[in-house]
Amino acid sequence: MVPPKLNVVPQDPARECARDESPATEPDVDPSEMLAHEGWRGLPSNVTHLPSADRREQLRILEALLFAASEPIAENYLSQHLNASDDVPALLEELKGFYASRGVNLVKVADKWTFRTAEDLSYLLERHATEQRRLSKAALETLAIIAYHQPVTRAEIEEIRGVAASAGTLDVLMEIGWVRPRGRRRAPGRPITYGTTEDFLIHFGLESIKDLPGLAELKGAGLLENNLPPDFTVPEPTDAAALMADELPLEAGDEEAAPTLFSGDPHDDGEGNAA
Repeated sequence: MVPPKLNVVPQDPARECARDESPATEPDVDPSEMLAHEGWRGLPSNVTHLPSADRREQLRILEALLFAASEPIAENYLSQHLNASDDVPALLEELKGFYASRGVNLVKVADKWTFRTAEDLSYLLERHATEQRRLSKAALETLAIIAYHQPVTRAEIEEIRGVAASAGTLDVLMEIGWVRPRGRRRAPGRPITYGTTEDFLIHFGLESIKDLPGLAELKGAGLLENNLPPDFTVPEPTDAAALMADELPLEAGDEEAAPTLFSGDPHDDGEGNAA
């Protein structure tokens, strides 16, 4: 048997030169990784690509914990379920961006995280909402004074309002859970000081008490009269958990006794008449 003859074709020098000068080809890309990246296009800027299964798993863990929680969760609690090196705030911001255009949004209230129905879809749930009794004008005024002036005593509330505190006003605010006794003022009689609670922030969707509207915002919303005194200002609210320099700690039994200091109709109009 005669072996076949092999003809050697000479290489074209010009073609070899062009091949050498051509840019290097891209390394092989995993199609699944490419699809994963493509699936995240068009999302908010704080949603990053997920280059690894580890990051996807971290987001899934946070998502599961937040969905199962019946109340807002602090970041330090969430971090207990991840590695110490994981950037929990960055992961939460990424998850927040992912849900920004969804039917439920991840929001931060009272320095904690929770899922809430998107505001533009709240009308769908109106028929399922529990009807709540409206607070009296006196209760709303008292709540506003406590929120902006805390820590504040009952006498200071009366001085700011210009009328005596009606019976039951502080009772109902503490019963709702929006107001709490903080301590006692370093003054004759050592009156109890009051402040807002975490439930107050959660109910009104505030990340902190400093998110309360200022003077310009209150005027814009029509909540303040236009003929205010020139020196009128809105105080800078603070709800520091630690006692102020002019406060003493509550004694045993003070916190339990405080809600029973007043009695009467919580919907009293502030003048002793039921609203």
